Amino acid sequence: MQPTIVRREDYTVPDFLIEKVNLEFILGETVTQVTAQLMMKKNLNATSNSKKLILQGDSLSLHSIALNDRELPSNQYEATPNSLTIHDVPDSFSLKIITLLKPQENTALSGLYKSSGNFCTQCEAEGFRRITYFLDRPDVMTVYTTKIIADEKKYPVLLSNGNPVSSGKLADGKHWVEWQDPFKKPSYLFALVAGDFDVLEDFFVTHSGRKIILRIYVEKGNRDKCFFAMQAVKKAMAWDEKVYGREYDLDIYMIVAVSDFNMGAMENKGLNIFNTKYILAAAETATDQDFIHVESVIAHEYFHNWSGNRITCRDWFQLSLKEGLTIFRDQSFTADTTSKTVARIHDVNYLRNAQFPEDAGPLSHPVRPESYIEINNFYTATVYNKGAEVIRMQKTLLGDKDFYAGMNLYFKNYDGQAVTIEEFVKSMEQASSKDLQQFRLWYSQAGTPVLLVEDSYDPKSKEYLLTIKQQGMQKPMHIPVRVGLLGHQGHELAHELLELKKISQTFTFKNIAEKPVPSLLRNFSAPVKIVYNYSDADLQLLFAHDADEFNRWEAGQKYAVNVILRLIACYQQGKPLELPRGFIAAYEYVLTHYQKDKLLLTELIALPSEKYIAEQMQVVDVDAIHAVRKFLIQEIACELQSLLLDIYQKNYDNAESFQFNMEAVGRRELRNRCLFYLAKNPEMIEKLCLPQFKQALGKNMTDTLGSLNALLNIDCRERDATLDEFYLIFKEDALVIDKWLALQAASALPSTLSRVKKLTQHPAFDIKNPNKVYALLGAFGQNQICFHAVSGEGYQFLADTVKQLDKLNPSLSARMVRPLISWRRYDQKRQALMQQALASLAEQKNISKDLYEIVNKSLS
Repeated sequence: MQPTIVRREDYTVPDFLIEKVNLEFILGETVTQVTAQLMMKKNLNATSNSKKLILQGDSLSLHSIALNDRELPSNQYEATPNSLTIHDVPDSFSLKIITLLKPQENTALSGLYKSSGNFCTQCEAEGFRRITYFLDRPDVMTVYTTKIIADEKKYPVLLSNGNPVSSGKLADGKHWVEWQDPFKKPSYLFALVAGDFDVLEDFFVTHSGRKIILRIYVEKGNRDKCFFAMQAVKKAMAWDEKVYGREYDLDIYMIVAVSDFNMGAMENKGLNIFNTKYILAAAETATDQDFIHVESVIAHEYFHNWSGNRITCRDWFQLSLKEGLTIFRDQSFTADTTSKTVARIHDVNYLRNAQFPEDAGPLSHPVRPESYIEINNFYTATVYNKGAEVIRMQKTLLGDKDFYAGMNLYFKNYDGQAVTIEEFVKSMEQASSKDLQQFRLWYSQAGTPVLLVEDSYDPKSKEYLLTIKQQGMQKPMHIPVRVGLLGHQGHELAHELLELKKISQTFTFKNIAEKPVPSLLRNFSAPVKIVYNYSDADLQLLFAHDADEFNRWEAGQKYAVNVILRLIACYQQGKPLELPRGFIAAYEYVLTHYQKDKLLLTELIALPSEKYIAEQMQVVDVDAIHAVRKFLIQEIACELQSLLLDIYQKNYDNAESFQFNMEAVGRRELRNRCLFYLAKNPEMIEKLCLPQFKQALGKNMTDTLGSLNALLNIDCRERDATLDEFYLIFKEDALVIDKWLALQAASALPSTLSRVKKLTQHPAFDIKNPNKVYALLGAFGQNQICFHAVSGEGYQFLADTVKQLDKLNPSLSARMVRPLISWRRYDQKRQALMQQALASLAEQKNISKDLYEIVNKSLS
């Protein structure tokens, strides 16, 4: 029996509404009892006059049911583990449902489950139906009162949404706390936590003078790693007040960090639940990028209080309404608090490596999908990151003033409602008088537009013509294209924001003194691909002089890709590899001239990833890409050794204490990028890598991993010795051991698959823990040269592991299988092997609908 397809066009308003919910949880070691008291009424806007009430469930055990305080006889309802149907209900009534759960057996980590002995919940998207029968859909919003009863010694902390209103003790060693959330919310925002935690408490005073209590709860022993997270909360609250005028609305804001969590974090109203990975941060255990991610994810979940909680999505097809908008908001926060250019580079790199391939593959879907089998499969780079780019384009087209006016109008008009993407776009139109009718295609058309650019220059009239043609979409899109024009000495001649609306448009620039080099799509003003016939000299000029720092980086990446693709052709033909003379000179120029901005320089001298290079090829040649990129790294290391060593030494001080600020981060990032190249000379392993490792171990995780990354692909005794020492020091720290697992899975050495297989049996690995799975299997799936080994062993290993995962955690299995879905991009032999691995998954008995959807779309 094939799973049901849910379609956007079939949406209807709910037949019934829930006016309020009273929940009681009696938490037990073997069985937990949940009592849900629902006050319900007929929806006056319903299209059906049916008296039948259908509530959703998932693997539930019904204990009892009562309508208006009278127990229902069995002939008046029908209960299965996945639904509850009452045949005839009045227009207004109360419903009491008691269900029995076994959270300790819930390995899917959806609904109510246990993590490290503590109870916690994850209800987005459809986890609440694993707790009780309910109208589990985002457009049913109601107020919740939650009473939690548990053993006081084992579970001294009892938390839920809103504010605590009462508490007490019971005679049998149990205690109880009641929470009340005054704001209406959908069921996916419900949260409960019960356990024994350390807590860090602070406060924040809002711009109106209200004092908000802030608490971060963590597993015992981790409180000292929460101070940075607490400051991040306060920074996010202040930023949202300053930039968007949004003040927090409850008296208390809580975060709980747990070890077993499928996602990064969850924005439950007033009680955010986080993966420990995005809360715990200390110099000795977290890298600079970890610190930045902690700040970013905390900001993201906090910003959801308005863009997701106060205003939520009508149905799951509108998921980008909250996620695309909030990703844009957290990206803006990170840009403001770190480096605008480097933050933009990271955002675009992720988009190109994750979302562009999604657009080009079998799972392609619009920002607002039209159908799904399992909604968890649509928490994608398209919905999140491309959705954020769509918001960014609206800001670009409207300008700051009108964009923020549109945001204020959106918050004002739709507060407390479940709405659609259309309401958001209308708010932007009303605030700006801008016609965004054509722009709406960004939400409904799948795919990545390709812009073909041609130009001409007339020296007599001093006119420069730029012709842009759209390809790859059914209908022409409304695309903002930022353009700059550079003269032959690198000075700027003109800059302008162009609005492309037709299949082909020509734009005229007047009074241009010389034939310019165009700087196209500045700051990546739209999620598109640009095709323009740049010469190497053009790209060298832009790489050295473009006033737009993002496009300076972009020129370096394009230049490197062009050189790599030419060398791949030589490699495939058996010709010797020779690097163009200008390539090293270009890198030498930026290394010499841009040392003041260390964060940017770190990005400027980074080569495109093997994954990104693969996306530029019609048929991916895994071996050629790896060999050529390795050759380039070696050439840079050899030709620029003295300059790289000088920069490394200027930015390394072994007596420096760890500080997290952008100046210090820049020094660390730059020296470790230099170390990556320098380590290609065996002498530098003893001279630089090992001393830095010894000095940093247990004090500075950024430099510790910098040393290990430099050794990662070098088959030497020092590599194994440092990995062993690293494990011995940190074997009790789960998050650091995740790094140890990921490092080994990412190595390009031929022994990597064998090592990964052994690590699946290591005590440090637990297939039930998502962080461990992401670290080991996720990293291996992104390891281009080892995962795609021509033997096909990597494919079969992943498929076999996914089969195990699917029985435990379907959502996780559907994520882990994704490296196989791009099988059409590879040579015939690899295609056949990847298909075979996918087919073995499709043939499984009792395959989850999560995995079924991904595998069958991939094979069709």
